[in-house]
Amino acid sequence: MYKALDLFDIDQRLIYIRNIFIFLLALLIVGLVYFQLVKADEYVELASGNRLRMVRILPPRGNIYDASGVPLAVNVRTFDIKGYPMDLRREEDFANVSSLFVRHGIPMTPDSLKANVEKQYVAPYRAVSVATNLTLAQVSDLVMDSDFSQVLFPSPVWRRIYPGGALVAHVIGYVGEITRDELEDQRDLYYQAGDIIGKNGIEAMYEEDLRGMVGDQVVEVDSRGRRLRDINYNDPQKGGDIRLTLDLAAQREAARIMGDRRGAMVAMDVNDGSVLVFLSSPTFDPNPLTWGISQKEWNSLLEDKDRPMMNRVIGGAYPPGSTFKVVTASAILMEKIANTRSTVFCPGNFQLGPQTFRCWRRSGHGTESLLGAIRDSCDVYFYQMGVKVGIDRLTKWGQALGVGERTGIDLPGELRGVRAGREWKRSATKTKESWYQGDTVNYSIGQGFLLMTPMQLARVFAVFANKGNLVTPKLNANKKPELKKVGISRENIDIIGRGLREVVTRGSGRAANNYGVEIAGKTGTAQNPHGDDHALFVGYAPASNPRYVTAVIVEGGGSGASTAGPLVARMLAYLLEHN
Repeated sequence: MYKALDLFDIDQRLIYIRNIFIFLLALLIVGLVYFQLVKADEYVELASGNRLRMVRILPPRGNIYDASGVPLAVNVRTFDIKGYPMDLRREEDFANVSSLFVRHGIPMTPDSLKANVEKQYVAPYRAVSVATNLTLAQVSDLVMDSDFSQVLFPSPVWRRIYPGGALVAHVIGYVGEITRDELEDQRDLYYQAGDIIGKNGIEAMYEEDLRGMVGDQVVEVDSRGRRLRDINYNDPQKGGDIRLTLDLAAQREAARIMGDRRGAMVAMDVNDGSVLVFLSSPTFDPNPLTWGISQKEWNSLLEDKDRPMMNRVIGGAYPPGSTFKVVTASAILMEKIANTRSTVFCPGNFQLGPQTFRCWRRSGHGTESLLGAIRDSCDVYFYQMGVKVGIDRLTKWGQALGVGERTGIDLPGELRGVRAGREWKRSATKTKESWYQGDTVNYSIGQGFLLMTPMQLARVFAVFANKGNLVTPKLNANKKPELKKVGISRENIDIIGRGLREVVTRGSGRAANNYGVEIAGKTGTAQNPHGDDHALFVGYAPASNPRYVTAVIVEGGGSGASTAGPLVARMLAYLLEHN
């Protein structure tokens, strides 16, 4: 009986063990099915990832041309020499590589090489640049050396160059390596660390058009991450080209006319806003910035007392001085404060309570009408009429003419300027001061709190040249013109236009009348708290059928009549002769 029970227990145990094996076998089969069939693609991809590398291939950027097709920004093919950190980890490796480069005329020390590799290090299989910006001849010479192929390989890259150099730096801008902040701000996840991006100017404004489409290459690597062979290749797509309205020949003439003066000159088509000249002086050469400069060199540019990096055309805000009198005149006429027959007597000063406001001509101008006041730039006339108009109506017509508003030019970094007024003063001053009539007196002649850019001034005067349209300046030749009626009557525009013509023929701007061009314009001299007065002149030509407007400011230039007027006349004469 006991033996029968023992056999029964043994059978039960065998059955139990068999079931366990059956269960484990079933589990194994399920696992095999899951890993071999269900998850096959995923694990093949993971396995491939250990031996395949996806290499991003950056495209060449689109070219930028001037109005005549002259290249202003193009690409050149250069080479970087790359290596893997795994192959450059020992001191003797750094010594051997630096010796290789020195033998071929490329200066490099083991310490500088080591520092360069450590700076770029991300992972041992991620290649780093050992040397950059080499020519084809230099690379050919290097690869012939028997020591080269052991740890290094060449990589072709596109580099940006600017044939126009400093002449067009503030328009074209430059490119540089994307920063960490820029990477975090990107919305389309297009960029990666090390990519090149437009930093300012047209390069930044039209970045999406110029950058092109990234290509890719799949390569097989060995266990150390070194390339063995190419698997797949998708061509990158070159960025789109852009043609500008800028005239490089006229820009060169503008630079010659301005010489070494600090300031700005801008010239624009009065009818469609095409910008032909855009000069900020002094300027800088963007080529070294694109190819890389040291922090010391960068700081030197930023700390230069002449501020060559400052874009004075749209980023320099100045008191407009007497050039603003066209805005005051518009308010006087449109609000019917006076007409062409109304007169004011100018004794050389204007008394407002205890304050005395002087005319630029201390002896006075005598009896002046609106046309005479524009012609002679009589301050007392505009003092008296400005007070009658009042600040609210002055700012109303200033806003209509684009004062204190961005012009909309297709460049980054444009300032609004300051239109000022009651609300502005309350918010801008810590004591929340009220607006006084003395503020209005200064405002009426373009002084006080008022600030404008040279681009804004050119836009204002274009209104009187094209008979009532506020144009949006543009640099991209394919951009459609944008026009807006300002609401000033044709009759009043013609009145102010006659006054501007008399400025040049009989008045304060006679120095601009000696260049064989029929010019209408206005002089301006603006107070400068840091030194001599700024000189301004804005004019358009030919006065009878205007085509171009030009605005010039010379920082510390003194008289707008004698300094800035002739510069505008010379620029307008050139444009009319060559276009």
